[in-house]
Amino acid sequence: MSDLSCTLLIIGGGPGGYICGIRAGQLGIDTIVVEQTSPGGTCLNVGCIPSKALIHAADEFHKIATVADSPLGITASAPKIDLAKTVAWKDSIVARLTGGVAGLLKKAKVRLVIGHAQIVDGKRVRITTPEGEQIIDTEHLVIATGSAPVELPFLPFGGPVISSTEALALEQIPQKLVVVGGGYIGLEIGTVFRKLGSDVTIVEAAHRILPQYDTALTKPVAKSLADLGVKVLTGTAAKGLGKTGLIVESEGKKTDLPADKILVTVGRRPRSDSANLTALDLTMDGPFIAIDDRCRTSMSGVFAIGDVTGEPMLAHRAMAQGEMVAEIIAGHNRSWDKACIPAVCFTDPEIVSCGLSLDEAKARGFEVTVASFPFAANGRAMTMESEAGFVRVVARKDNHLILGFQAVGVGTAELSASFATAIEMGARLEDVAAIIHAHPTQSEAIQEAALTGLGHALHI
Repeated sequence: MSDLSCTLLIIGGGPGGYICGIRAGQLGIDTIVVEQTSPGGTCLNVGCIPSKALIHAADEFHKIATVADSPLGITASAPKIDLAKTVAWKDSIVARLTGGVAGLLKKAKVRLVIGHAQIVDGKRVRITTPEGEQIIDTEHLVIATGSAPVELPFLPFGGPVISSTEALALEQIPQKLVVVGGGYIGLEIGTVFRKLGSDVTIVEAAHRILPQYDTALTKPVAKSLADLGVKVLTGTAAKGLGKTGLIVESEGKKTDLPADKILVTVGRRPRSDSANLTALDLTMDGPFIAIDDRCRTSMSGVFAIGDVTGEPMLAHRAMAQGEMVAEIIAGHNRSWDKACIPAVCFTDPEIVSCGLSLDEAKARGFEVTVASFPFAANGRAMTMESEAGFVRVVARKDNHLILGFQAVGVGTAELSASFATAIEMGARLEDVAAIIHAHPTQSEAIQEAALTGLGHALHI
């Protein structure tokens, strides 16, 4: 194979990498993106998109399966699900999106190379493809190698022990599923399989699920899990495989939990050990590549974006970094000045966090006003049978500048853009309270939370 050269070489075609490539191409930069499999990375192929597809399918099945208990007057016969067909539908969505990404790269005149990258130095990368090896020389290098599921040494992946990747490709519903880890990935997938009929047990070493969120936000999720019949064992540590499933220990007592599948979701690790990155001898921040506010590493001409650079490991953070880096390479004066990065936990119900929480605001020395509005007082939520949860706003007490929003409830993910827009634009409680929100919508809870913070709520 003939060797190649370019102005910008991006290792990794995930959300950060492909967005960086598209924007660079738009700016006229000669760009190559190297990806091992299909463009889109973990998020598009085995993460965000397929998990949300299965969440939707499980929700639809569960609605039909429990319709007899609904007050809506609907009746239906006993439903069945063909999980293989569901997974095929999910795969078709992934295929459409990966094909779309490839088309967008081509439209931007970006070359996509499918192969395994091995860094030679900061200006040269060796690519191994099915057709052979080739060298790519570049002026600028962007590392976007992403992250991978954490594997526990006493529960290596294989056989009954699976990661989220395998869980999203199962074609049969496990009768008994044990999930190790009570974070968002474990709860999302565990809820999916419980709604599809699995007997699900969550094992969490901490004393509550979703420990990164305050209890007010997680309480509706915990209630939903209990209502669904999901067993949640907090303060319980996984110890290894047993005769029938997973051995766990709580308060010094060991138990063998029966399981057909054991899903390990204890976090993700950066792929900072891939692509021969050690050849660059970059400054590290623990397991992550250290970067500045322009995503520059300690080596001139080498940038890093996305999960490999640290928390929060979110696709939209990587996308924003990728776009910024492309513009920096094009000569634009850009730096990372984001006030917030919204985070969504797609549990049942969903949790959204944007900006500073109450504790974070206090830790930064702010005197704050905190106000909430419950969905139980929201007309749209009532009509959708989704009254659990609330919207909460955190603002400075002196000038009412909004520092953060949090919410929990069905469909609250779609409120995240409104939260981020208000914070990024420096809105105050008065600004949000004065905006006319369409009625009846869940978004009215945002306005009502602001009004509550000002001391004159209208609907509570």
